[in-house]
Amino acid sequence: MYHLSPNQKQIIADILIKLLADEHLLYLKTRNAHWNVEGPDFHTIHVYFEELYNELQVVIDDVAEKIRQKDVYAPATMGEYLQLAHLSETPIEGHSSLSYIGALLHDHEVIINFLVDSIPTIEELNDASTTDFLVGLLEQHQKTAWMLRSHLK
Repeated sequence: MYHLSPNQKQIIADILIKLLADEHLLYLKTRNAHWNVEGPDFHTIHVYFEELYNELQVVIDDVAEKIRQKDVYAPATMGEYLQLAHLSETPIEGHSSLSYIGALLHDHEVIINFLVDSIPTIEELNDASTTDFLVGLLEQHQKTAWMLRSHLK
């Protein structure tokens, strides 16, 4: 049976910790969009943003549990997330659906790029379950990005 060394677990956990921070910031930004969107498409987009943040709640929990499976504690404060994340708290200009969609699309693409860059490292460590988990998240973020991008056309 293959076992990861403590060092290998830490390398994987460090990637997952950054992902957890990004997912948390994306969750908060999606909640912000849900609460504050305005315009003629308000109801449709308000409901859509709710679907997105509910999906992210599940992702956040799954990522944190994956970190714990590596015998590492998951960070759980906004201060830690802000230091670890690739995303920023940049305010969104205006409250239209298009402004929020554009900002959320950007953040999904940042996470997509991070996952694309990180998956080979996990593969090299022969952690098939974490590789599979991250590929699934990559597909989820790519699908959401496609849907957001489609709104902007």
